Amino acid sequence: MDEIDRKLLDLCQKNAKTSVQTLAEAAAISTASVQRRMRTLRQTGVIKRDVAILDPKPLGLDITAIVSVELERDRLDQIDAFKRKAREDPQVTHFYCIAGEADFILVIMAKDIAGYEKFTHRFFFADRNVRKFRTSIVVSTEKATSELPI
Repeated sequence: MDEIDRKLLDLCQKNAKTSVQTLAEAAAISTASVQRRMRTLRQTGVIKRDVAILDPKPLGLDITAIVSVELERDRLDQIDAFKRKAREDPQVTHFYCIAGEADFILVIMAKDIAGYEKFTHRFFFADRNVRKFRTSIVVSTEKATSELPI
């Protein structure tokens, strides 16, 4: 990956709908070269997906909860089951396996506090392998980005 690839990636992560012509002009290369480079970046997995980033408020998702989770046991099958459950749940928008006091950090989206409470009953209290979880409710979002520092 060279500086031209990095320039293309930086432009695309700011706006995935940037035209090939605009990318070519910004990187000072031909449109054919842009197309070839972008195809390679996708094929090699550097570009994972092109997505729309949505505002949760108009969708009625007023609660963002950041939750640390400790599991009861360190059995691989139970850890894998928890991971699978978290990956598949649409309310879990971010899921991290961490080192430290907790085993996992999850970011959960819900319509309201009652919706988050239903989630906790279904996801945490019903799972006998969850030792404890701690919730922090986001009061205001000061920065949220998917852009990487290139």
